[in-house]
Amino acid sequence: MRYRILGVTQAEDDDQGTGMPGGTGMLEGTVVPVGGPRLRALLTALALRPGRATAPEALIDEVWGDDPPQDAPAALQALVGRLRRALGKDAIRSEAVGYRLAAEREDVDLFVFERLVRDGTTALHRGDVDIAARTLDAALALWRGPALADLPDHPHAPHPHGRRLPGKPARRRRRPGGAAAAQPACG
Repeated sequence: MRYRILGVTQAEDDDQGTGMPGGTGMLEGTVVPVGGPRLRALLTALALRPGRATAPEALIDEVWGDDPPQDAPAALQALVGRLRRALGKDAIRSEAVGYRLAAEREDVDLFVFERLVRDGTTALHRGDVDIAARTLDAALALWRGPALADLPDHPHAPHPHGRRLPGKPARRRRRPGGAAAAQPACG
């Protein structure tokens, strides 16, 4: 399973993926329906910490913000059950300290984006402009809208600026010879 949080949150079954153009390393498979804003908010919150457990209190805060339901732990448990039904029962694991998305960083587009930007920036500093442009273009191709769009707007939700993700992930500049090269934006 792959998770896309650079835009409206999506899960993709990568069993039959064809690979995303541009060599991003992310597979593009069948989109798995994850209905409802709270369910997408929960998936987003878990995808920010792939492979790491998150305490129920943190998930409640990220999903409901300042307006949690009266019995928030039970509501979270019900939401986790719905997410397991959508993604598969093994996608969300229960642990002593909370819930964990059974995924690696490379399964989440945000972390693939960050890796590609690092790789592209390194290539640019080496003077490898063509590789830098292709790598940074592949990073930009992962963006489908505002990052973490499904998290409610409240003070405790992790937002792109808190993760050092610029609002515009890259800008274009002219490289020698007149071709445009992607370059990471300066915050």
